[in-house]
Amino acid sequence: MTQLAATPEAQRDASLRADEALRMVDSQNAALFLDVDGTLLDLAERPDAVLVPEGLVGTLARAVRKLQGALALVSGRTIDEIDRLFAPLRLRASGVHGAQIRIEPGEPIRTASAATELPSSFRIALSLALRRFSGILIENKGFSIAVHYRLNPKIASDLRDVLARLIAAEPWQGLEIEDAHFAFELKRPTFDKGSAIAQFLTREPFRGRMPIFIGDDTTDESGFATVTACGGRAYCVGRPRPGAIGFFETPQSVRDWLAALAAIGEGG
Repeated sequence: MTQLAATPEAQRDASLRADEALRMVDSQNAALFLDVDGTLLDLAERPDAVLVPEGLVGTLARAVRKLQGALALVSGRTIDEIDRLFAPLRLRASGVHGAQIRIEPGEPIRTASAATELPSSFRIALSLALRRFSGILIENKGFSIAVHYRLNPKIASDLRDVLARLIAAEPWQGLEIEDAHFAFELKRPTFDKGSAIAQFLTREPFRGRMPIFIGDDTTDESGFATVTACGGRAYCVGRPRPGAIGFFETPQSVRDWLAALAAIGEGG
């Protein structure tokens, strides 16, 4: 991971090393928020094809202990999907870009007050509008819909145009399009990852700690803004992004850093 200079003109395309990253974290005073796909996990052709590397669940468990519980996953996936990926570990988490939250691992999943499920009428209209596109995957998350086009990236511009027209034709839905990695996320702007992080920060064990958030795409930028406004630090993965002060080269770099953080003080 590489620290970027404070002024935009001084930013350079260089990534942070794990040792640099470790110097930025006081495990006694940090609250760590992590995106999942593209940050902790390598992206796959389909969301259900991602792999959890051997040892990552154990690393996360040790990092939770190191941070006295102040670690949460903040993902576009549902919390049920997060639990499936990292079983048997049950983590503090936010799902569907802030629509869901679970502040204590033993608590039931709660829905954000500003989040409502998209109606079936819109899902049907979307499927009809996208029939002519090949190589896409429509992922219904209840509170949002992701349209993946990784298998046919040349359609991105046309696909986005169709989605924009569909949203404009149904203004009462109040939807927006967020760009992700080879995907468009359709959701209402009334909830986001930033609002979820802000809610975590009002509760123990996060309250009073310096927030750190690591994410990898546009859907994470609200989280970058929140931690920065709270005096924390935002980092991205793959390349520099607005609101992030440094970046990791790859998800493997993030995993290596997390393992190093979890190992501080262990052994001889």
